[in-house]
Amino acid sequence: MSTTGSPPSVADVVAALDRRYPPAWAEEWDRVGLVLGEPDHPVRRVACVVDVVPETVDEALAAGADMIVAHHPLLLRGVSSVAATTYKGRIVHRLIKADVALYVAHTNADVAAPGVSDALAARFGLTGLRPLHPPRPGSPADGPGRGIGRIGELPAPTTLAELTRRAADVLPVTAWGVRAAGDPGRMVRTLAVSGGSGDSFLAEATAAGVDAFLTADLRHHPAGEHLAAGGPALLDAAHWATERPWLDDLAAHLRDELGVEAVVSDLDTDPWTVHAAAPRPDDKEPRP
Repeated sequence: MSTTGSPPSVADVVAALDRRYPPAWAEEWDRVGLVLGEPDHPVRRVACVVDVVPETVDEALAAGADMIVAHHPLLLRGVSSVAATTYKGRIVHRLIKADVALYVAHTNADVAAPGVSDALAARFGLTGLRPLHPPRPGSPADGPGRGIGRIGELPAPTTLAELTRRAADVLPVTAWGVRAAGDPGRMVRTLAVSGGSGDSFLAEATAAGVDAFLTADLRHHPAGEHLAAGGPALLDAAHWATERPWLDDLAAHLRDELGVEAVVSDLDTDPWTVHAAAPRPDDKEPRP
């Protein structure tokens, strides 16, 4: 926090975030850190979002934010133009014209401790946390408690069906909701969670011996083969919903560390907007 009474600069916010989520911890393919913004521009209010889309930019500008901190990169893949005639170019132009900086913490925030999956684990009251997928020994991110995903103990054993209902209650509401795979009556004591796409960690969940694994973006064949091989039950939630809890921790850190106002976006940016559950077989009316 500034000791001079003046607000921190963009560079100050970047330095604080880089300390908590070092860019060196990000995957090689990732694009994190400061995307745009004048380093010496003052920052009084920060908007924390999962996705940088026109709607969250509207929200940030309406809130008077000087800076956006996002989880997902706006410019993950290389571009040859940010012309205002392109989708991402229009966003870049709006932010520059409004003098709003943009910073991204993605896989470096996933692996951090506390990080994205710690916030997700807290929604379920998990205790005794350990990483699901620790960093490679000797890598920049290697360190106590760090890694992708978390494994912990539930406050009390519960069935898979009950846990699925609880997940729908404690996670942000989306049209996608929460679906599960496995015996509904299976007792769950240990739960692995991983914010965002997690089917690349199915083998780790099995090796860890957990009873269930909650993540997002699970695919048909990997999930089916995982269950057929005797792996833990699966819970599949909306990608946005599994990462939104982290924004609260991020905002609290910015307030405590820098004394800035930090607002959290609850705007659901999950692309799926309609859900219709199929009727149970015994609820169907007989055909004429």
